[in-house]
Amino acid sequence: MSETNTNSGQRAKLESLEGLTRFCLDQAVKQGASAAEVGCSADQGLSLTVRLGEVETIEHHRSQGLGITVYYGLRKGSASTTDLSEHALAETVGAACRIARYGAEDPCAGLPEAELLAKDIPELDLYHPWALDADQGIELALACETAARGYSDAITNSEGASLNAFEGVRVLGNSLGFLHGYASSRHSLSCSVIGESEGGMQRDDWWTVARNPAELEAAEAVGRKAAERTVRRLGAQGLSTRQCPVLFAADVASSLLGHLIAAIRGGNLYRKSSFLLDALGQRIFPEFVHIHELPHLPRGLGSAPYDAEGVATRARDLVRNGVLESYVLSTYSARKLGMQTTGNAGGVHNLILDPGNEDFDALVRRMGTGLIVTELLGQGVNIVTGDYSRGAAGYWVENGEIRFPVEEITIAGNLRDIFGHVAAIGNDVDLRGNVRTGSILIESMTVAGN
Repeated sequence: MSETNTNSGQRAKLESLEGLTRFCLDQAVKQGASAAEVGCSADQGLSLTVRLGEVETIEHHRSQGLGITVYYGLRKGSASTTDLSEHALAETVGAACRIARYGAEDPCAGLPEAELLAKDIPELDLYHPWALDADQGIELALACETAARGYSDAITNSEGASLNAFEGVRVLGNSLGFLHGYASSRHSLSCSVIGESEGGMQRDDWWTVARNPAELEAAEAVGRKAAERTVRRLGAQGLSTRQCPVLFAADVASSLLGHLIAAIRGGNLYRKSSFLLDALGQRIFPEFVHIHELPHLPRGLGSAPYDAEGVATRARDLVRNGVLESYVLSTYSARKLGMQTTGNAGGVHNLILDPGNEDFDALVRRMGTGLIVTELLGQGVNIVTGDYSRGAAGYWVENGEIRFPVEEITIAGNLRDIFGHVAAIGNDVDLRGNVRTGSILIESMTVAGN
């Protein structure tokens, strides 16, 4: 099976990987395994970087690999290889079986329940190869960086512009009869430049990403946006320590949802390593907050017809009216918790925070006096306690207007309090990732500065 727009070359690759998957499953059964699961892939792409008008790197890459997990009852063994010859695959299956025979029994080990596996596979329009040679790629990257360097005399240096074009096929099969593969693509263009003024140096960047290259932002627009963001940060100042409202700009607001997902992921829950233990059914956000998963968005960067175990993905709510309605579970973590998988082996698929009615400027006016965060630094987040402390940069706002850029500050709080004090969500949704959210306004946080 394959997506309808898969070209003949990728379809042949898909059929070849499906054949290798069947071979490994048959080998596992012949060696006495009670169950087995095989995943294999073949990828190729072009990556290049230009800096200061010169080509820095060009890479054509091609990779392939296969991994197998076998079960002998409740004992599990896994092995992988990048050699897809029949001899190497037989050796890999044998290695997985030897590991399983000597492994300890785990009552939660095993394949998903057969009735949960994907059967009606939706067409998600994920495959749009980019017929781009190195010369064309260089031309685009140079156009991007040239636009950035020419934006202002304040732009004095560059970290370069990078272009990536990727396509690949993946196949998943198991001994319950599931066997499916599909092709996908992902393309991106980014630029980062440095500006200088009497107040010092600043850097910033911008990037665009899409399944379909026709949906990428224009190269010159990416460069100008990177330069505009850099120039706007020149003359940044510090702040004294205070409590104030904080507005997370859309492109950094997704990190807050990332912390939520970490806290409700099955692995952290059954290890009792989350500040949201036993929070199912509790209100953790204000009533107007809705967070849901839409795995079948056409051309979505996080779209997938099934998860990493073949379990069918489906649209569902994680948070409705501010109440936590579901965890993020694989088959194993669900069994550890005495629950059922949510189809999230491998992660979430297109997590969406429903936007409000106000755009970014309206949120700034609503905030009145406070901090806009446009960059986060460091990893100061403790998912066990919810304690949150990260370096930040952005802009100070007074009377609803941006007054000056700020840097070298820390924003701090506890994620329970931060989630519970969301004041508004913008309609300026950033679509460039697996998490889609607008800017998020928090009523109050600690801002630590000079």
